[in-house]
Amino acid sequence: MVARTGVRAGQQGARRCGTKPSTALSVWCGTMVRMSAELPEYAERVLEVAERIPPGRVMTYGDVAEWLGVGGPRQVGRVMALYGAAVPWWRVVRADGRPLPGSEHRALEHYRAEGTPLRDSAGGEPRLVMRRARWDGRDGRDGGDEAHI
Repeated sequence: MVARTGVRAGQQGARRCGTKPSTALSVWCGTMVRMSAELPEYAERVLEVAERIPPGRVMTYGDVAEWLGVGGPRQVGRVMALYGAAVPWWRVVRADGRPLPGSEHRALEHYRAEGTPLRDSAGGEPRLVMRRARWDGRDGRDGGDEAHI
């Protein structure tokens, strides 16, 4: 397997997996490796947003990126995959409302405990009711359902 490395501008580099990464935050065998114990600033910001989402509400990966004004759904998903275990990870979801593959049972337990709106899909799988569960990042003090996206 070959992974891209950080090289001078205008050049692309590659190295074999298993060798030591050459940058502070780099791709190493398909995963991000952080050379220090400190979280990257972007990861901290994503996790702060995840912590702000109220119980019973969700934001999509794209919503989080849009709210931050930087990155995209894939970057948010990567942060959640690497660092999200310490926050309410089940509140950052896919746009189609399906629970995170591999964590469906744990996520559904949280959704049911928090009263997150769910429905059964045509195939009988539980899905989030995104119109009702989606949160836009406002604290909701300005009234009612206006805090929904």
